Amino acid sequence: MGNKLKEYIRSIRELIEDKDSIGSIEALRRELLTEIGFWQHERLIHLLVTFLFALITMAVLIVIMFYQSIAVLVLFFALLCLLVPYIRHYYILENGVQTLYVLYEDLTRLENIEGLPEKSIPAIHGVVIKPLKKNSSKQ
Repeated sequence: MGNKLKEYIRSIRELIEDKDSIGSIEALRRELLTEIGFWQHERLIHLLVTFLFALITMAVLIVIMFYQSIAVLVLFFALLCLLVPYIRHYYILENGVQTLYVLYEDLTRLENIEGLPEKSIPAIHGVVIKPLKKNSSKQ
């Protein structure tokens, strides 16, 4: 899932950099807004799952304090081994969705909507965002 999001972000960045290849900025913006909605849903689901696993892991840790058992300790480490990848995956989703927000703003700026301040988020006027550093990885 993380690779799919990274690939989508890369493809949108390439389109924004090569403005001539964009047929309709409005259509691309609508498509990006729809995609943002899907990724927000995915992020919410993974937040809930991560939160649930964290609660279960903490509950098992509390049980360990009262019942010193090898089985409970093994359960705790198994849950911990699952929790770490869940946190990493949620981190990737969160950062990816935030990047999609910036790309949406870039497309809005390209479309040159009247009355939109140059460096503000359309929904929250006065909030200044810094541009992301270009990823110079070799492919």
